[in-house]
Amino acid sequence: MHLGNTDNLVKKISEYGLQLQEKQKLRHAYGMTERQFRRTYDKAGKLAGKHGENFLYMLESRLDNLVYRLGLAATRRQARQLVNHGHITVDGKRVDIPSYSVKPGQTISLREKSANLAVVKASLEATIHRPDFVTFDEATMTGTYVRLPERSEVFADIHENLIVEFYSR
Repeated sequence: MHLGNTDNLVKKISEYGLQLQEKQKLRHAYGMTERQFRRTYDKAGKLAGKHGENFLYMLESRLDNLVYRLGLAATRRQARQLVNHGHITVDGKRVDIPSYSVKPGQTISLREKSANLAVVKASLEATIHRPDFVTFDEATMTGTYVRLPERSEVFADIHENLIVEFYSR
């Protein structure tokens, strides 16, 4: 049996489908629920500047994400768990809320009791690169969120304009 021309079997994704795909890609990358994601998006809209870029900066400023960026965890999910279990401090105070918004200049460190965690040691050994908007001192297990990331440093393959369009419907 011959199907003939198979070009018409490839389904074209609608504009909505593309927007949804982009939103889900980013939401899953940060491991957030739809409600958390939407709330962050709405908060970003209240800031001055481009909505989509502010949204990405807010996502990058989350404590669980910065723990991952510093290399204390191999994945964002693992970083989220380190934060939840109270292994992380911000400016010397224990913070166990993964969505905690870290301000540039704040220091993030591993609690002394947690310094010998195998998962953290493995993650630090596997860390090849840290973005320029964070610094890390392995001797003190302390990292600093130096500045907001530039757009070019965050998810080059994400088109935040599609996410803005998705939520603006």
